[in-house]
Amino acid sequence: MARDTRQRILDTSLAMFNGQGEPNVTTNHIADELEISPGNLYYHFRNKDDIIEQLFTRYEERMDAALSGSPADRLPDLEDIWMQLHLVFETIWDFRFLYRDLLDILSRNRRLRTRFGRLVKRGTEKVEDVMRGMVRAGAMRATPTEIEATATNLLVIITFWINFASLRGDRDEQASIRVGIVQIMMLLSPSLRDAERVHLDTLTRIYLD
Repeated sequence: MARDTRQRILDTSLAMFNGQGEPNVTTNHIADELEISPGNLYYHFRNKDDIIEQLFTRYEERMDAALSGSPADRLPDLEDIWMQLHLVFETIWDFRFLYRDLLDILSRNRRLRTRFGRLVKRGTEKVEDVMRGMVRAGAMRATPTEIEATATNLLVIITFWINFASLRGDRDEQASIRVGIVQIMMLLSPSLRDAERVHLDTLTRIYLD
């Protein structure tokens, strides 16, 4: 029963943070939504930051799974990157409150700042590894310096895309995420061989229709 209550608190907090924005939700709001006493909530979590840390653990596990999705028995191709981006952005969507209020949340919690920094590092290394695989497969032409720079640019866009889309006035966040995936793939386009660029153009047209 206690475990069920703990999970309900996490699930409800995630929904409220995503829907209303983390700064606008207090532990009292969460307790009211669950129709439990604040004391019952504090039995399971010390404070709101404790809830956020537990949600971050869920997010981190999902993101690690998304980043480890490349094929182990062959070199990666364009569609592998596309699928991996889907998994990454699905995770971002499910935990979008983290990205909307990222700098504020990380400024309050040194442990999360360290963990997020490590996750970004793992993401960057994964992108670099995939790009090197595509170079070995003959699908891409890029120097080590170009791979490093492109991987960094890609992670910047992934991390701040939701905020950028909001600043430019996008009203449909899910639709803007689809545009974000295409935007990231376009970063790779200049380095692709001709056949892969044609394939990317086909994938993009089908995806956005």
